[in-house]
Amino acid sequence: MKRPTIGVLTWREGKRFAEPAYFRKLLRAGRELGCHVFLFSPKDVLASGKRVRGYILNEQGKWQGQMFGRPDAVFDRYRYTPTQAFKDYVSFRRTSTFLYVNNRLANKWRVHEVLYKDPRMHQWLPETWLYNRGKLAQMLGRHPLLYVKPLNGTGGRNILRIERAAGGYRLLGRDRNRAKVSAVLARVSSVQKWVDRWTKGQKYIVQQGLRLDLVPKRAVDMRLLIQKDGTGEWSITGHGIRIGQEKSATSNLHGGGKAVPAEQLLRPRFGEGQTKQIVADCERLAFETVQTLENHFGRMVEFGLDIGIDVDGRAWLIEVNPKPAREIFREMGLRQQYQKAIRRPLEYAVFLANTLGHEVRVHTKMAQGN
Repeated sequence: MKRPTIGVLTWREGKRFAEPAYFRKLLRAGRELGCHVFLFSPKDVLASGKRVRGYILNEQGKWQGQMFGRPDAVFDRYRYTPTQAFKDYVSFRRTSTFLYVNNRLANKWRVHEVLYKDPRMHQWLPETWLYNRGKLAQMLGRHPLLYVKPLNGTGGRNILRIERAAGGYRLLGRDRNRAKVSAVLARVSSVQKWVDRWTKGQKYIVQQGLRLDLVPKRAVDMRLLIQKDGTGEWSITGHGIRIGQEKSATSNLHGGGKAVPAEQLLRPRFGEGQTKQIVADCERLAFETVQTLENHFGRMVEFGLDIGIDVDGRAWLIEVNPKPAREIFREMGLRQQYQKAIRRPLEYAVFLANTLGHEVRVHTKMAQGN
């Protein structure tokens, strides 16, 4: 059997890539698995679709371009940016006939709508609405804590926390550069004006905040990574608890947070038995989430789930990331899980190439012949 060729779709400018450190590890994992892995961007695909300019590492560890045939499978790691390049990528994906290991996911609001249509998911979902001034006022009346988030992926950027406090409202957020921003306002109308300026006319969601302060004055949540394995089955690679900096709106590691094993944080508060139940709930939440999303959006390969665990031990689905980082395992010193997290999408890509690759090649040849 020939060694499969796996393309990794990403942003490229010259020989600069969106996630160079991760991609170096991904290419190394590909060599260990016995497959050829190369990086490419939409502009690297020739008009015929039969040839691709791909990028690999040469013996000196430098990026080097060379021509490849059509990849046997493609792993899409092109992440959202508010740019023309991203719009070009979206257009490319609509017409591309490659065998993708992962379809595109919609924005946060559309994902929430899809999940909420599945009655199994209701217990896991905090109240969430598309942002407008009226909905913000209603939510402020119903919940003592809210989050306002951009529709598309952020890495902790542009997320705003609004908490009811004595005599008014306390606002805390991180701007597009992840710098902390804060304000204290007395009236709902003042909050509405402030949030209007924060959102700058872009689409945001407003979400029920949860009492996740298992560590006083710090945002705490679980990051769970669920991936397909080399047999095409969903499997939980691992999870950990992220603890944000003091007085930070998010627990994001980019924002200075730290990571610890879930049991280490939960056991002292909830005891051995309830801790096991909480972790089991989080894992059940993960399997139900990926089944619901894959049924709607089509084939997927991995998700990073942000799961809130409130002070009563109840699990909540906060956010779904279809192109997740895996640094939480490295942060916790879990080298084997970290390597597995890098390797698994390639294992699934090889599985897909071996099981569906021939069908896709025949279909493509027929389409090109018409």
